[in-house]
Amino acid sequence: MGSKNKLKRFKENETFQNVIEPTREEVVSGDFKWKGNWNKDFFKNDNPIVLELGCGKGEYSVGLAERYPNKNFIGIDIKGARFWRGAKTAVETGLNNVGFLRTQIELIEYCFAENEVDEIWITFPDPQIKYKRTKHRMTNTEFLQRYKKVLKKDGIIHLKTDSEFMHGYTLGLLHGKGHEVIYANHNVYRNEGSPEVVTTIQTFYEKQYLEINKAITYIQFKIK
Repeated sequence: MGSKNKLKRFKENETFQNVIEPTREEVVSGDFKWKGNWNKDFFKNDNPIVLELGCGKGEYSVGLAERYPNKNFIGIDIKGARFWRGAKTAVETGLNNVGFLRTQIELIEYCFAENEVDEIWITFPDPQIKYKRTKHRMTNTEFLQRYKKVLKKDGIIHLKTDSEFMHGYTLGLLHGKGHEVIYANHNVYRNEGSPEVVTTIQTFYEKQYLEINKAITYIQFKIK
């Protein structure tokens, strides 16, 4: 994507009411105005809140919002030029139950209050395969504890990935730490019983993976 295109998208994001783009200082100061107020002030209803972490182009957030009008969805990514597409689609189609937050995933507990979130989706994260990158894996112990702080007691996390490494790493960690694995599938398009929501919403890159018969994996779990 050219720099002019990025700048254009950044500018357009500023006009979208469904996009929140705080500075890091604003978030970590403790005075982030949306924390604890997403239902009341942003969505203006009491519906469950679902996050998509590392939402990319926002395809899953928008797809989920279309599918579940009685839930609120927030796509989170540091790259605003990417989720511009999802935000624009939501504006153009009048989809009012989805928003986008431009920030880093590790700041999640600064952006949401305890028990404010009902579900979290992690879709096709960078598996960070090298050992020295372990701290950046979005399902490592530190990240799971961050998610636990904002999730309700029985809050559910979904991991959908094309990485066998990420799937195996996460399953091993969950079992090793005594977390509850509700469902796990190493090839959701080949094995029967896959939740419909996992196979009916597909990202741009997911469709490319499927064209080359790359397996898509899925885990649904709760943090204990």
